[in-house]
Amino acid sequence: MKKLAGFFAGALLVAAISACSQQAADEVAVTAPAETAEAFVARANAELKALGREAIAANWVRATYITEDTAIIAASAREKYAKWHGGMVQQALAYDDQELAPATRRAIDLLKLGTSLPTPNDAAKRKELAQIATDLSGMYGAGKYCRNDGDCLSGSELEVLMQSSKDYAALEEYWSGWRTIAPPMREKYQRYVELANEGAGELGYGDLGEMWRAGFDMSPAEFQDEAARLWEQVKPLYEELHCAVRAKLGEHYGEDKVPEGGPIPAHLLGNMWAQEWGNIYDIMEPYPGESDLDVDTTLKNKDYSPQEMVRLAESFYVSLGMDRLPDTFWTRSQFTKPQDREVVCHASAWGLDGGNDLRIKMCINQSYEDLRVIYHELGHNYYQGAYKDQPPLFQDSAHSGFTEAVGDTVTLSMTPGYLKEIGLVSSAKISNKAIINRQMRMALDKIAFLPFGKLIDEWRWGVFSGDIKPEDYNKAWWDMRLKYQGLAPPNERSEADFDPGSKFHIPANVSYTRYFLARILQFQFQRSLCATAGHEGLLASCSIYGSKEAGKKFFDMMASGQSEPWQDALEKLTGTREMDATAIIDYFAPLMTYLKEQNAGRSCGW
Repeated sequence: MKKLAGFFAGALLVAAISACSQQAADEVAVTAPAETAEAFVARANAELKALGREAIAANWVRATYITEDTAIIAASAREKYAKWHGGMVQQALAYDDQELAPATRRAIDLLKLGTSLPTPNDAAKRKELAQIATDLSGMYGAGKYCRNDGDCLSGSELEVLMQSSKDYAALEEYWSGWRTIAPPMREKYQRYVELANEGAGELGYGDLGEMWRAGFDMSPAEFQDEAARLWEQVKPLYEELHCAVRAKLGEHYGEDKVPEGGPIPAHLLGNMWAQEWGNIYDIMEPYPGESDLDVDTTLKNKDYSPQEMVRLAESFYVSLGMDRLPDTFWTRSQFTKPQDREVVCHASAWGLDGGNDLRIKMCINQSYEDLRVIYHELGHNYYQGAYKDQPPLFQDSAHSGFTEAVGDTVTLSMTPGYLKEIGLVSSAKISNKAIINRQMRMALDKIAFLPFGKLIDEWRWGVFSGDIKPEDYNKAWWDMRLKYQGLAPPNERSEADFDPGSKFHIPANVSYTRYFLARILQFQFQRSLCATAGHEGLLASCSIYGSKEAGKKFFDMMASGQSEPWQDALEKLTGTREMDATAIIDYFAPLMTYLKEQNAGRSCGW
């Protein structure tokens, strides 16, 4: 996904926050050393700081130069880290029954959770899993849909076509074509699940999904309930949006293709995965001409380069009192797709060398959509830079949703007033109709995304636990997409397909719950920061651009990294200790009223 692509690619693509030399790995993969817990943590931090460059550099090269050689390098780095991590975790178990200082206990607990891909304590299986993970990521990155005439289209090219076309048959071709890359992944993915579950079991977890859910300063069961609670808070708004969108699509394509009362065909929503629907805004615009948000035209007419687009985003963070990005950011980042090699175009932010070497990896187009992605990705970079002085075991966000929410919060401040101030739109008119237009545009992305953000990991939790059997992978996928999103595939799917594999985060092994939580947290963050900035009036009209007071509050929260429970970090920024979706409801109150009026008399639901 390019919209919410933000994640720490170096750490999360491979779950490798460091890698030690083979000799060091052999030395630590033994019985618990005779040292205090404090000394153990200090040693772990020293090794992470000294040796972390190898793994993340290997995976940067793999993502920006997809070749057989870089696959070998990346797989080797994965294997080294896995062996080191497994040995350190075995040593860490010796401190489980000791009374420790809170910071020491937290560091040891985080060390145990320091991989999203735990490997079995068996050299052959560890090597096998590292190779499978590398293969799956590479298969996605190099995937192409080739037509009968020999014309082949990459994933990013197909995404662009999906964004602009309104031809039913062509959209179905692009949608189905991209999914031809996934069936070859299926057997590898099944084996990956077996090996990763074995690794999680050796760390004391029932399965990999349980281990992932353990990283939220609450029990896995409590977290699963928390995610369900948050979804129930926002579900009514999504259902109203779904009803209105289906009706408009029925008018556009015909009710024979989009029948009232049924699910929406998944290929008609302007996005390869129907996760965000902003590209059908032209169909959904409530009041044509009431707002001037044609940023795409401005970017093209003024011929903004990718670097100039990134400079715009950097200037926003600088206006909050944060530093400019280091010079190396501009020389080492990937801003465009090279013509001479295969790369992963999926947008991501990287904090190499403990956050001292910040980079983004994108294939930037002149579009408002990509501009928002840039603002989002720099949120990761500024977060990475903010906590770089923390010990390595604390160099992460308060929880995974926080890092996504930072950049998302900033995009909420890309209001008409802000866009006019920086010269990207000609008018900042804020009539009631213009407010509804803007909220519709935003809801088609931010609200439409919520059920998708929840179901990706819920599907994986079922796969990891065994509740979803390998012979039901695709059926369960579409059952969940129907249940949560009210969507159906445009053509018959079977277990010969492996549609989950067409979504980057599945083969790349990146947990997705962070994006769901980020959609909740960003509105909490924004409401608090706008109050700090002294904003009055509608929350939807607030931009914190230029507020040093809001910037300081933001930065102070980020600087704590993962050194404290997320509840403490949340309280520091918002004054509350519970994630709460009421800010979303408040933000979109004008749109909710409009949607209910439009849906009166319609048969909603699916």
